[in-house]
Amino acid sequence: MNKVRSQESGVKKWMMGILVVLLLLTAYCLLPTVSHAADASGIMKKSQLAFLYPGKDMKIRVYMKLISQDGKERVREMTMLRKNYQEGGDQKYFIYFYQPADVRDMTFMVYKYAAKDDDRWIFMPALNMVRRIAANDKRSSFVGSDFTYEDVSGRDIEDDNHSIAKEEKVGERDAYVIKSAPKDEKGADFSYKLSWIDKGSFLPIKEEYYDKRGELYKTFTSDEIKDMQGFPVITKRTMKDAKTGHRTEVAYQKTEFNIGLTDDVFTERYLKKPLKKWIE
Repeated sequence: MNKVRSQESGVKKWMMGILVVLLLLTAYCLLPTVSHAADASGIMKKSQLAFLYPGKDMKIRVYMKLISQDGKERVREMTMLRKNYQEGGDQKYFIYFYQPADVRDMTFMVYKYAAKDDDRWIFMPALNMVRRIAANDKRSSFVGSDFTYEDVSGRDIEDDNHSIAKEEKVGERDAYVIKSAPKDEKGADFSYKLSWIDKGSFLPIKEEYYDKRGELYKTFTSDEIKDMQGFPVITKRTMKDAKTGHRTEVAYQKTEFNIGLTDDVFTERYLKKPLKKWIE
């Protein structure tokens, strides 16, 4: 009897040993996956800071070309103001349009929040009316371009799951390729996005957006990067519709950082009559 009990005890110990080994192996196998995801999220956060948050505030003159597949062009010219209230968090944007004539004096304002939907307003001078843009309109076209309202102020990093797909060169730049998939499928037009993030500046060199069928539908490219007051800035960029061939080219000029923008710039009062010293 004692011999049988001893054998049973030995079998139990052996099985427990096997179970412990299996658990340790499982945990070991999971570690790279968790680390991988954490690294990808960290890279995207650094990229967002480099792309959307340089300086305490910013003023730029923006020239935007809307180009059809047959080469016809429409031009938008505007001044963009941006002020940071929290690193990687709350921001405010103000945009004033100079041309074309049908949008001159039109203004657009964004209150960007880290933990909730952004607030957006647009003033249409032809109607002398300020309109609040609904949160679900963030994926609508920005003034007829291939950029959306969300593209202008950026998408929250926490809205997506991120993973490192690979690493490769883009021209002379070494890049991480990050795959981002929305946590809420209804909260985005894309099923996933691939971002090529420069390892040096952490700016996005290229982005590819794939629809619900897994087909490429638009591509963002950084066409020129310059050092501006010590900050690497994408001074030329393009968003192209992969299905229609239509594209929007954007060029930054007169870029200034840390100019001391005041809070009253970003109020509904000045949507109709912006302060000239900030928009000229």
